[in-house]
Amino acid sequence: MAKGEQIVCSAEEYFQERGPTVKFSHLHYFVQETRFCRKIDPEKCILKDVSGIMRPGMNAIMGATGSGKTSLLDVLAGRKDPAGLRIGSVLVDGRAVTSELRLSSAYVVQDDILMGTLTVKENLLFSANLRLNPKLYTTTDKHSRVAAIIQDLGLADCANTKVTIFLRGLITSPSLLFLDEPTTGLDSNTANCIINLLHKLSRRGKTVIFSIHQPRYSIFKQFDHLTLMHKGEVVYAGAADYALDYFTNLGYQIDAFNNPADFFMDITNGEAKSTLESSTDAECQNELATKYQESELCQKVLEELNHMNQRTDGEVKSHDEAAKYATSFLYQMRVVCNRTMLNILRNPQTSYAQLALNIFFAILVGLIYYQIPMTLPEALQNRSGAFFFLIINMVFGNLSAVELFIKERAIFIHENSSGYYRTSVYFLSKIFADLLPNRIIPIIVFSAIAYYMMGLKPAFEAFVCFALTMCLVSLAGVSLAFLVSASVSSFAMANILIALPFVFMMVFGGYLVNLNAMLSWLSWLKWISIFRYGLDATFINELKGQLFYNNGTILPGEIFLKAQGIDYSMWGFWQNQVALLGIITVCMFLAYVQLRRINRWK
Repeated sequence: MAKGEQIVCSAEEYFQERGPTVKFSHLHYFVQETRFCRKIDPEKCILKDVSGIMRPGMNAIMGATGSGKTSLLDVLAGRKDPAGLRIGSVLVDGRAVTSELRLSSAYVVQDDILMGTLTVKENLLFSANLRLNPKLYTTTDKHSRVAAIIQDLGLADCANTKVTIFLRGLITSPSLLFLDEPTTGLDSNTANCIINLLHKLSRRGKTVIFSIHQPRYSIFKQFDHLTLMHKGEVVYAGAADYALDYFTNLGYQIDAFNNPADFFMDITNGEAKSTLESSTDAECQNELATKYQESELCQKVLEELNHMNQRTDGEVKSHDEAAKYATSFLYQMRVVCNRTMLNILRNPQTSYAQLALNIFFAILVGLIYYQIPMTLPEALQNRSGAFFFLIINMVFGNLSAVELFIKERAIFIHENSSGYYRTSVYFLSKIFADLLPNRIIPIIVFSAIAYYMMGLKPAFEAFVCFALTMCLVSLAGVSLAFLVSASVSSFAMANILIALPFVFMMVFGGYLVNLNAMLSWLSWLKWISIFRYGLDATFINELKGQLFYNNGTILPGEIFLKAQGIDYSMWGFWQNQVALLGIITVCMFLAYVQLRRINRWK
């Protein structure tokens, strides 16, 4: 078949690849609880000796809240920190779970974490562009595959509307599909439609594994295999249509017209009582799990698992080990940058607000310090006040930058963990897309308005140096905000952390206090002050070569610079720019490091 024809097919042909068999044996998973940033001993075991086999079809993991169903799903999908898996192994078609699993499987999280400004078609195309190798799939192939997905999902009527869909992982035609409570928060009709879709996929040979809380009967009857969890242990694992007979044999009687799923929940919650006398130890904490372990069902599963050729402890490998991507770095950059810019164009409020704020403050400072005279003392006093006001605006006016990595944190974690793109690609695309429309352009407009309204040095090269200084001061403040944004997950904490260094930098900037008169053990803080470098550069640019008048006396600006201890040589000016560039570089690098350190494990 020709390259351009391989995806032009019906939905039935598109989903024909058969799914794998997932086997897991004696899983013991521990989590370390913390309180006030301190670890609490001992560790908590959330999965206790869990074993099972899930084959192609509808595999439901059911249980009450806190039963361990989502934890089991995450361990099987390789989404849990492997350090917590102390005992046990997970095999997919006889092979250990590695980072390659994310390229052949799809994981659908419970919460909607798609880009809301994109349409259904655009979200699917984004996924197709990053998860399908461009060397194997042409643009026509990708569009054909997207069309097949949209048709199969029944979304043809809303393909070009900005609605969010949760099954874009199907774009790679995954043979293995994980879903975390796909029906939670949906009305009964929508939930039924989603389960019908998953059932249709399973009938095409896919392995569908999902957690679910308490489904209605029309949903439950579509399950092929049921794993019932309680207190981190399995209380039943087998054919879904045999579960009722299993618990009936244990002495539990279901009421007429009762939903089997509700009946099972009543059993695990202790609301349903067995008519048979218990033969287990009275001190047993999970009697149902003990009875299952003694059952013939469990023994058959364990016998099959014992024939596994590969046995290791903690086989769920880190996604960072030998991580692979379907596309190259440059290709990912193009696709992610396009989406980021499209998101900004469709949600331009932040850019408009940033531009409007800078224009407003430029006019305000221009009116307050309109055409500053060359006579003393007004000349120096007004220039000093104006420059301090300008630097404050450049630094504190960029507090909105703290939302950059926080707002889309969940999207980044999900897409990066699923192998969409590299961390560096996301970081660079967000930086480039934010700096130009939200930082650089507004600052240039601000500088042009304020500079000439205040009547500063008329030489054009002086304006260029002034605008350059304002841009670097702004970018230094932005880079520090990026560092904070990549380090915390909440806006409240980010606002607290960003305000503290800004205030310290302002105090040690040289305007509020004479730096030469400070205590020696505090004076070092001036070397990390954005305010100091910005003020020194603007003072040198404006005062050097200027003549001021006082009662007929002519005073050169260099006298003031010398009195303030400012080096007004050529290098004296440019060393401030170099220092600001250094702050920008260090903060950006640390922000990238923090972004890589974000916990991607569930």
